Amino acid sequence: MRGRSSQNIWILVLLLLAGVVLGGFIASMLGGIPALSWLAYGSDFGLSSPLVLDLGVLTLQFGLTIRFTIAGIIGIVLAFLIYRKM
Repeated sequence: MRGRSSQNIWILVLLLLAGVVLGGFIASMLGGIPALSWLAYGSDFGLSSPLVLDLGVLTLQFGLTIRFTIAGIIGIVLAFLIYRKM
């Protein structure tokens, strides 16, 4: 029983990621059209410049930026609704 619910969680995570990616793609493609420019409205969260850790022989850079757009949020909602119908 436990294995089945963990599979469902992974399906939900994959669907949500697909919704975010598809929403971001739609926002970037349709953002230039004046009537649909509201889909690209959003905000960026995260590190604006990467965090650098220099260990002498090894240099690590950490950076993460997440862009939330209206189209991305619509994609997340649609992915969740698809998951609920499954």
